[in-house]
Amino acid sequence: MIQIDDKLISEDIFSEEFVCNLTKCKGACCVEGDVGAPLDKDELVILENIYDKIKPYLTEAGIKALDEQGTWTTDPLDGMYVTPMVENAECAYVTFDEKGITKCGIEKAYEDGAIDWQKPISCHLYPIRITEYSTFSALNYHEWSVCSDACTLGKELQVPVYKFLKTPLTRKYGEDFYATLSDVAEEWKKEYGK
Repeated sequence: MIQIDDKLISEDIFSEEFVCNLTKCKGACCVEGDVGAPLDKDELVILENIYDKIKPYLTEAGIKALDEQGTWTTDPLDGMYVTPMVENAECAYVTFDEKGITKCGIEKAYEDGAIDWQKPISCHLYPIRITEYSTFSALNYHEWSVCSDACTLGKELQVPVYKFLKTPLTRKYGEDFYATLSDVAEEWKKEYGK
């Protein structure tokens, strides 16, 4: 682990390579799993406030799930805030294109200018997962079999996780943090040769 300010960063974020390959995985990360996407506490109000604006972008099943469960819910195992799911399958905010690839209804609304919030930060940052502690945050690489094609493409293109996630890391922590992270990554690469 490497420390930058109050953040502990797994070295896997420098060593692992990753580029989403939606044509292969079809966005399985939005469909697979036991619970919805993790949410920060401040995102709960955002979801409540934008619901009417994103509703036209959602599936009927997603709208039904959100109307029944609310715009967010909690993980029954650990009480963490998460997005609701459609019948324990896909995230309620997911849509599907003509090729069966999942898209985020929130992000589609953002791209159309209907809202000014792109999507939950946990989705934007994936495959980095952040665990918040009382005095620091831990940034870890999350390895999941549904993303094996992303790992393969990342290796082909030689794109480390932190570079693939430049935009969301900057969104979460700012440009100064990302610049420091990049400098640390370059030093790490020189020392460990990858």
